[in-house]
Amino acid sequence: MKFISWNVNGLRAVVKKNFMEFFEQQDADFFCIQETKLQAGQIELTLPGYYQYWNYAERKGYSGTAIFTKHEPLNVTYGMGVAEHDQEGRLITLEYKDFYLLTCYTPNSQTKLKRLDYRMSWEDAFRSYISTLNQKKPVIFCGDLNVAHEPIDLKNDKTNHHNAGFSDEERAKFSQLLSAGFTDSFRYFYPDQVTYSWWSYRFNARQNNAGWRIDYFVTADQLQPQLADAAILTDVLGSDHCPVMLTTKPELQA
Repeated sequence: MKFISWNVNGLRAVVKKNFMEFFEQQDADFFCIQETKLQAGQIELTLPGYYQYWNYAERKGYSGTAIFTKHEPLNVTYGMGVAEHDQEGRLITLEYKDFYLLTCYTPNSQTKLKRLDYRMSWEDAFRSYISTLNQKKPVIFCGDLNVAHEPIDLKNDKTNHHNAGFSDEERAKFSQLLSAGFTDSFRYFYPDQVTYSWWSYRFNARQNNAGWRIDYFVTADQLQPQLADAAILTDVLGSDHCPVMLTTKPELQA
């Protein structure tokens, strides 16, 4: 199966560019979206053969996630059941016979880490949520996780050391999450490859490839034998992020 994840930084904007062309070309089983920046009724997508699931932020024009899938799930959950963390439309969980699939848009710690305390609370709640799911059946989660885990995952690691997305606290939380039984799929296949998934709109960052790898597919460790490949689709434009992809072997069925 093929899984795609993309922070589109405004779905209405990217639909006016190349979204539908890319969507149809990929023909993915699962297409996960972050930062839709939508409320219900603000867009109508015709996606034949796909079920659509949307989670909207209470604040207009902010955050938001969606999953488009060829496979009807057994259950759909919006948020993680923690009121503090379920106001911004950041999480959707689809349950299938053999696994859970989540799209996630992790909160940004913001300038001068002013939202770091909230981010740490989110990280603990999210890790608890997926660990509980993972005890029932394997978890696959994807999205803009707003952290570059290691120095290899961003161009300017020294100058960004204490900035949002590369603070010691955020990186430690991601290490803790992986230690709880999860695999960073791209690093599983490509431990030494330097490829980024996000570039600032400033300073010609994308043209200079001064980027960060903050978009992930993370899978339960027990799924490693079912993983076929992971990729970062750097040639796809339309957002400040590019899509990331996971493919699995035929043994894993929805």
